[in-house]
Amino acid sequence: MADMSLDHVTQNYMDVLREIGNIGAGNAMTALSQMLQCKVDMQVPQVRLLEFHEVGAMMGGEEQLMVGVYLAVEGDITGSIMFLVRTDSAKHLINKLMMGLASEGDELNEMEISAMKEISNIITGAYLNSLSTLTNLKIYPSPPDLALDMAGAILSVPAIEFGIMGDKILLIQSQFYDDVEIDGYFILIPDLESYEKILSALGMV
Repeated sequence: MADMSLDHVTQNYMDVLREIGNIGAGNAMTALSQMLQCKVDMQVPQVRLLEFHEVGAMMGGEEQLMVGVYLAVEGDITGSIMFLVRTDSAKHLINKLMMGLASEGDELNEMEISAMKEISNIITGAYLNSLSTLTNLKIYPSPPDLALDMAGAILSVPAIEFGIMGDKILLIQSQFYDDVEIDGYFILIPDLESYEKILSALGMV
């Protein structure tokens, strides 16, 4: 399958990715509800295939301050997954987890970084579990790396990694809310061989 790149993703595959996004987001919200011990509602996730330069704009502009959590993916497929959320939304989640003890302002102290990594682990883990269940592939995330920076700077990490696959990126946007509405963004980046494995596992090649 020499020409397997995101530029050639079929409608069927997009439907499958959308389904993985739906199931993953549902599982993630359940896990988040249990973790924060409050009800978390969710809208249907938006799954978009975007030109890379459009992604920052989707998040409110490349200069939007975001918290980005990056995990390598290993096992039957390899690649990476990113979860991005606006800084004020991240602080809201951290504050919930820390029973109202989060600090003021945009900066994150060591305890807050640890809390955000834990939240991201739960959310991205639920996504990867959904992918694993649907494909019957073993998928293991690495420990997370966290960055607090402008969206453009955070996105430059997958941009470099993504260069081999053209300039399109798969973005899953999940809106969820308890008393505050939060936009979370997932970027799933399997390498080329892994795309073929995923499609094969789903009976699409």
